[in-house]
Amino acid sequence: MDRSLSTLTDTQRDLLREWLPDLHVVRDHSWGLVDNVVLEVESQGQRFVVKADGETNHHIARELDAHEQWLAPWVALGRAPRLVAGDRSAKIVVTEYLPGHLVLGSDAQRNPDTFRQAGELLAILHGQPAVIDASYEARENAKILQNLDKEHRISPELETELRGIVMGWPDEPVALVPTHGDWQPRNWLVHDGRISVIDFGRAALRSVLADWTRLEARDFREDPAREAAFVEGYGADPRESGAWFRERLREAINTAVWAHLIGDEPFEEQGHQMIARALNAS
Repeated sequence: MDRSLSTLTDTQRDLLREWLPDLHVVRDHSWGLVDNVVLEVESQGQRFVVKADGETNHHIARELDAHEQWLAPWVALGRAPRLVAGDRSAKIVVTEYLPGHLVLGSDAQRNPDTFRQAGELLAILHGQPAVIDASYEARENAKILQNLDKEHRISPELETELRGIVMGWPDEPVALVPTHGDWQPRNWLVHDGRISVIDFGRAALRSVLADWTRLEARDFREDPAREAAFVEGYGADPRESGAWFRERLREAINTAVWAHLIGDEPFEEQGHQMIARALNAS
């Protein structure tokens, strides 16, 4: 048995044998930081991607939600992979393989046209019917306070300040749309100059602003031309000051806490920088 497959459960391996006869692993794309497996595989002359969660991970359900409810416009354009098979209870999903290489760290990341295309694609996703949710802000605020209860390296004085800010935020209805949840170059592929999208393990209904925060944290800061191109592609700039501050600070706190818990020190440091920048801009 391939070592990459040995980490799967018996049920997951049985399903793969049923779905993809004569499967063999081409490449293991797993990060190793979280409890999941991402494999590029081949079966009967075709290439696929297999994603499977371990006991502590719950991303596959969101992957399947995205494929079943929101990705059809991208799939029709060839800009997202087609769902082949999946099983929520077994926590495994198979999609078609999209050609290309990651934008992250490539010349394409320095090309503003990449961000214009990314803006266009995001506008398509966000342009699907919205749902008005009167409890979204309260739920998100509660999550922040719960995260601050976890182990982290935010100073006690700053933690007290952050709790006060969050508890003072308004609770108002928000229009929720399908969001990717990790919208940045590490989840974009480029092939012959065309951008496509992968990894839907954080997809969910959220505010449109949720898909802007991670670009603001790094790529927009590195080159304003990327930001201008992204806004052009998206067609508008939805970053109203009050809501944008709340979304940025939530993302910053979540990043600092989560990265500490998984031991990713560079990402944790980015989270602390994001907190400082959000507070300075408030």
